[in-house]
Amino acid sequence: MSLAYIVSGFSVGLLVGVTGVGGGSLMTPLLVFLFGFKPAVAVGTDLLFAAITKTGGVWVHHGKHGSVDWKIVGWLASGSLPMAGATLYVLKHLMDVGKEVTGTITYSLGIALILTATALLVRSILLRRAANAPVIDDEHSSPENAGRFKHLQIPATILIGAVLGVLVTLSSVGAGALGTVALLFLYPRMTTLKIVGTDLAHAIPLTAVAGLGHLSLGNVDLVLLGSLLIGSLPGIWIGSHLSAKIPEKFLRPVLATVLMLIGLKFVLQ
Repeated sequence: MSLAYIVSGFSVGLLVGVTGVGGGSLMTPLLVFLFGFKPAVAVGTDLLFAAITKTGGVWVHHGKHGSVDWKIVGWLASGSLPMAGATLYVLKHLMDVGKEVTGTITYSLGIALILTATALLVRSILLRRAANAPVIDDEHSSPENAGRFKHLQIPATILIGAVLGVLVTLSSVGAGALGTVALLFLYPRMTTLKIVGTDLAHAIPLTAVAGLGHLSLGNVDLVLLGSLLIGSLPGIWIGSHLSAKIPEKFLRPVLATVLMLIGLKFVLQ
């Protein structure tokens, strides 16, 4: 176990706890730039890391708050899981014929980080609008009465799931910030707590399927995964308690700027 990996896991966990940003958008660039891991290994390891750490989050949201809409989770998963499988199949085929997949993963990672940075900035606007709109409480809200598109709501949700399936499998980024923003847009009258819980519940099967797929391709470093988990779990716990003391309106723009610059570096290299 490397102390540096454990410290990195703690640092990312702390930031995830404070900002609520998905760990992939922070962890994967860190593994590539700071420790020199191949993008494919960074993505694969981070996906399994995300699947494990997010499971505890869903237990809190569903067990304590009852704030997961399983119907929406099912619609998202019906788009994301098949597309995750298809993306993994394409990656395996490219590897079988000797094609280098690093460029594809690096470019996808850059695009995902740019989208996440944009989502961080858009999220505050959507949250302000949601605060002014009539929100239906968790007990009475449903996909039908909280949705934006009426009869097109289900196809729109499945389509968003499909896009997330491809993006998350290629980059390990997007299951958190992008998923939340997409749901805030699709379901403007649903409470933020339920949006976050639902997005988290969908992220678990998606990151698990994508992560296990990358494991089968040899893209997961199990020693690194163990080190990151040891560091991140206390980091997330401490960060979530600090979040009330740190003004988010200052932290989010800084984080969005950093992610945007890293994303542009990945895309342009």
